[in-house]
Order: sequence, then structure tokens, then C-alpha cells
Amino acid sequence: MQELVERQLTAASGRRVTVKLRESPLGWLRSRGMIDARQFEAGERLRSDYEMAELGPRVTMRWAARVDGGGASIDPSTAQLAGKRRFDAATAAVGPGLNDVLWRVVCACEGLPATEKALGWPARAGRVVLTLALDRLADHYQLR
Repeated sequence: MQELVERQLTAASGRRVTVKLRESPLGWLRSRGMIDARQFEAGERLRSDYEMAELGPRVTMRWAARVDGGGASIDPSTAQLAGKRRFDAATAAVGPGLNDVLWRVVCACEGLPATEKALGWPARAGRVVLTLALDRLADHYQLR
């Protein structure tokens, strides 16, 4: 699952807080009850397809073979294409008005405040739109 790397930080007010460095924005929302288990599962499936399709930016070419066991029964390029097809189908099912916030929070791991600012939305509007997008995504994945 997620690596539980924590760091103690001291705020300017002198207050100490613990930050989980590897916690995704989706995991953060789930741990605070802002999204339900169905929405979280849908988001994790989308992120899995995004990672399988290797759509994220890379700095250099990767020369090493996969070590995570992914695509063991099929070659990596076939698994990558299948992940891309699933990702494209899921984002198409969510719709053009909602897939931008979904991609930013779930796949790019942007926080909601940064997403709202980038999209020019008012504060706290992102969570409402994200929950609508996650509901549509869960319907696409036929999660109960």
C-alpha cells in the first residue's frame, strides 16, 4: 500500500504537525471521511490504469525491466496498451467537464487547493466536483 513516511514539521506558530509524505490527495480525503470507499476504490483503479499505461512524465528513458510483476502473463507493451485503453474509456465515461479535476487529483496527485487555483475555481468547489467525477467513475467501473 502506501509508504508511511512521516516528518515532524514546526509551523511558524510553533505548532508541531506530522505529515505523511507518501499520502496521496485521494488517500487524504478518504482518511478524513470526505469521500467514501466506493469513490476511493474508483480513483485507485483509475490511478492503476494510469500507472500501467505509463502516461506520467519521465525525465529519462527507463532501461531496467519491470520488477513489480506487472504484465507477467503478457508482454509489457500489451499491458501498457490495455492500461491506456482502460484509462481512456474511464475518462471518456466521466466526461470532459469532470475528467480534468479527476486527472489532476488522482493521477497527478495535486492537492485540491492547487487544483482549484489551476482551474480558476473558488475555494472548496474542487471537492464537490471531484466527488461527482468519482461517482461517475465508480459507475463506469460498476462498483457497488
